Amino acid sequence: MKISEAAAVSGCHLETIRYYEHAGLMPQARRKANGYRDYGEEDVNRLRFISRGRELGFSLDEIRSLLRLGGSDAMLSCSEIDVVARGHLADIRSKIRELTRMAKELEHTINACSGGTRGQCAILGALRHPRSPAGTAMRSTRAADPRDGQC
Repeated sequence: MKISEAAAVSGCHLETIRYYEHAGLMPQARRKANGYRDYGEEDVNRLRFISRGRELGFSLDEIRSLLRLGGSDAMLSCSEIDVVARGHLADIRSKIRELTRMAKELEHTINACSGGTRGQCAILGALRHPRSPAGTAMRSTRAADPRDGQC
C-alpha cells in the first residue's frame, strides 16, 4: 500500500511516517517500480505500535528500545521491557508531582492578585522573582510604574 494508505490505516500522518523512517524507528520502505513507497501489514502494525507508544508518552528512544526488545525471541523474559515501562511510569509520576506543584503555585499567585495596577500585580511579581525556599514566589517590592497600567 502507498504511504497515504498506510497513514489512513495506521492513524499516523504521512509526514510522521517519513520522520519515523528518517529517525530509524521504521525501516526504509520498499519501493515500487514507479518509486512509490510500498508498505505492508507488518509496517502498519509497527506504525500503530509507535503511535500507541507516543500516546503513552514514551520517548522515541524508549520506543526504539521497546521495538528492539519486542522483536527478540518471544520466549525470553520481559524483564527488560518491564524496566523500560517502570522507568517511564516513574517519569510520568514525577511530572505529575511537578505539574501539581506548579498548578498550586500558580493558583496561589492568581488568588493573590488584587486586580490593582501592574506595578502591584502579584502574578507579574511572581514571574520577576525566584521562588522562596518554601516554594512560593517572592512578592515584588518595587515601586509601581505608571506605564504598567491595570493587572
